[in-house]
Amino acid sequence: MNNGTKLFFLLTVLSGLFMLSCTPDEDVTPKQNFFPESDPYNTGNWVLIEEISDEFEADQLDEDKWLIQGRDGEYKSNFIGRAPSQFSTENVRLEDGKLKIDTRWDPDFDFSDEIQEYGNGTSYSYENITTAAVISKNYFRYGYMEIKCKAADVSVSNAFWMTGPGAELDVFEFIGNPKQEHKVHLETEQKFTIHDWSPGQNGAAVWSDTVQLDWRVAGGYHTYGCEWNPEYLKFYADGELIKTVLKEDLGDAWVLDDILWIWVDAETFPWHGLPVESDLPADFEIEYIRVWEND
Repeated sequence: MNNGTKLFFLLTVLSGLFMLSCTPDEDVTPKQNFFPESDPYNTGNWVLIEEISDEFEADQLDEDKWLIQGRDGEYKSNFIGRAPSQFSTENVRLEDGKLKIDTRWDPDFDFSDEIQEYGNGTSYSYENITTAAVISKNYFRYGYMEIKCKAADVSVSNAFWMTGPGAELDVFEFIGNPKQEHKVHLETEQKFTIHDWSPGQNGAAVWSDTVQLDWRVAGGYHTYGCEWNPEYLKFYADGELIKTVLKEDLGDAWVLDDILWIWVDAETFPWHGLPVESDLPADFEIEYIRVWEND
């Protein structure tokens, strides 16, 4: 056997051993690390909480991880939707690597007979419009939450929010295309709110603020993040800090020290105008939801 033949034989053996070591069940591709867009080098030592995070790249929504509001008659917080719209389990799908929450004109839906009162003598029955809500089945306490999404280009609210014992945090409630012309500023507005749901408070807004963004929220995909720790909330848009609120400034109005669940949903907000049949269907499109924790 000459030297060339020996070398060929040795390379063949080594190649075969390598192939045997990589069984079909092994994934030799390194797992991609995701960090908050505001902290791409992970100076905050963030660790992804996979039980509450999702890239939505499967064929169907992972219902071990997410509750579709109304599935098997289960309505978290007894919330069936904001009249005149009502949540439907049919309005949730995964498509093109995105979670899509649909607002539809659906007058034949089996609507609730309830009447929802909005104050000032205004009330609405549930009729004509269906929407949807998706809620995490797992919770977290403090961390960084981020969503990449595009709001529906109609007069409905698309929201990224959290609820827990006695508290609610709204990272945004977007109105992609308000019907009322004097509210066109809502197309570029991000509104943040803390609600107090402790006994006797009835969800009172204890802090709220707004920021005008540099884009229409229904005009394209952008990231929206929130860092929540025992001392403050920091809100981000496309990785840039846009708002900070300190616990010490809120005093007793700070109600965010317990666990939270994540919600994404679509709702009608009648006071901003309602979509008509020709406006629908329209999708709230979500590329991912990611939640991190650190020490």
